[in-house]
Amino acid sequence: MTPGQDSEPTVRTLAADQYQWFLAARPEASFLQYPSWAEVKDQWRSERIGWQLNSGELAGAALILYRQFPGTRKYFAYLPEGPVADWADPDIDRWLQPLMRHLRKAGAFAVRIGPSPAYRRWDAERLKSAMGPGRKIGDVLATEVDPLGAAVADRLRTRGWQRCGGDETDADAQPRLVFRVPLAGRDAGDLWAGLNQEWRRNIRKAEKAGVETVVGGPEDLPEFYRLLRITEERDGFRLGRSLAYYEKQYAALNAEQPGRMRLCLARHQGEILAAHTMIVAGRRVWYQTGASADHRREVRPSNALQWRMMCDALALGADEYDMRGVPSTLDPDDRPFGLLRWKLGTGGQTVETLGEWETSVGGTANSALYRAFQAYLARR
Repeated sequence: MTPGQDSEPTVRTLAADQYQWFLAARPEASFLQYPSWAEVKDQWRSERIGWQLNSGELAGAALILYRQFPGTRKYFAYLPEGPVADWADPDIDRWLQPLMRHLRKAGAFAVRIGPSPAYRRWDAERLKSAMGPGRKIGDVLATEVDPLGAAVADRLRTRGWQRCGGDETDADAQPRLVFRVPLAGRDAGDLWAGLNQEWRRNIRKAEKAGVETVVGGPEDLPEFYRLLRITEERDGFRLGRSLAYYEKQYAALNAEQPGRMRLCLARHQGEILAAHTMIVAGRRVWYQTGASADHRREVRPSNALQWRMMCDALALGADEYDMRGVPSTLDPDDRPFGLLRWKLGTGGQTVETLGEWETSVGGTANSALYRAFQAYLARR
């Protein structure tokens, strides 16, 4: 939205085709703002909205998820990695205020958004050189600070929005610290040169051992899920999702566009040793969830599979390969550090996004309900 272009836009509900048309012209939009994501989320109702100027032009859009607060007729509104809007517009009230009025009419007592600008970036080499006991990414001088991200954060704070968890980077529903491999203007040779020696050695080892990488289908999801449970137990985390969740996600995303969600497999001697999910939307590709077996790890199936996925993303014309969340620790003795170390080997960048921001939707009663809702989430 450009200042002075029009008066304050009007928020209205969009039909699916209008919403998809708008997203098609904004290839930077997250897959979490696509209509198919609403179909994945149980216990949430959804709405597609747009900011319409007097000229009729759409100047922004968002997928809103609504979750009812138990025992009330009020809703928590969530715009995951959205809205899809012009965050560079300094007159942020032109579209935030119509959004808040719309949410109030919809019965929302609070809202959480995920602004798209990045805040800080660290090159892989800078973080590798800063590793040490008790060290965290935030302790290291960033390679780059995005002035737009800093400006948006200031604009939200002055309007009463609060960053979820403050400075704690693991307080958001979506990862605040992510790892991204830039693809724009690069070819496969450039990507290979960006890998560290360990990654190149492991990919060659997988090729020599006969590891085969392929794109699977929905019939392979049970095997993916079995490997995911093994991975969760081995690495000490629990996503808490069922096989039915992944089956629903696969069906919904691919019904919206064939190939939007892909299940990539690494086979060795006829057995699937690694299975990773990949999501394609606009000019971005995401590595979403990875799973691998406990045995035959010496043939390096996950390295081979990630290399295949990066090359596929490049062939699809993506500008960026997003490997999603990484931990904040730079302490080699911390168990989570292994995930960051593995991703650093691709030569990409750790990016701190602006994270998620919340506020109550006006009125004393809604503010009190918002505090009660926060306490409810803390107990869960």
